[in-house]
Amino acid sequence: MGFQVVVFWIFSLVLIGAAVGVITTRNPVQAALWLVLAFFNSAIIWMLMEAEFLAITLVLVYVGAVMVLFLFVVMMLDVNLVPQREGFTRYLPLGGLIAATIVVQMIFLIRMRWFSAENYPAPVPRDADYSNTEELGLAIYTDYLFQFEVAAVILLVAIIAAIALTMRRRPDTKYQTPGEQVKVKKEDRLRVVSMDAEK
Repeated sequence: MGFQVVVFWIFSLVLIGAAVGVITTRNPVQAALWLVLAFFNSAIIWMLMEAEFLAITLVLVYVGAVMVLFLFVVMMLDVNLVPQREGFTRYLPLGGLIAATIVVQMIFLIRMRWFSAENYPAPVPRDADYSNTEELGLAIYTDYLFQFEVAAVILLVAIIAAIALTMRRRPDTKYQTPGEQVKVKKEDRLRVVSMDAEK
């Protein structure tokens, strides 16, 4: 067994343990930290597959932005964990049945002939000047251009919907109108009062 295979198995086992920790822990902050560990291990596995751009994007975008935002939201909301723990044992058999079904389906899918080693050989080592970022850009903007544009439109609609939901006017909200502020003159806000001098 080579060094890369040993590294792959080590980080794969840590990734599986972190994923199990995400779904079994009851504290949302601890679940988010387990998810951060899972993202780091996934990035290392992608580095072994020579997908450096995707690995760095996973760390920067998900660990650096999304998970930090999630941690801030969870810690500010002060989630009450007692109601969540009450129904855990009641739904445990159904959850175990669904998990076992998913595991069986994954085993059948992996053992099918489409996932054999002949169809998916090990990645060929590339030269030092090879850029997988360039290859990814060529694939996105040539072979998958339509799908990329559809995803961009969906994200744009989601951004517009989020802005529209937060821009509604509430009667108890104080807000400023920039147009009214620009129209204000000195005489409207400043009053000069003449007073007698005092000794």
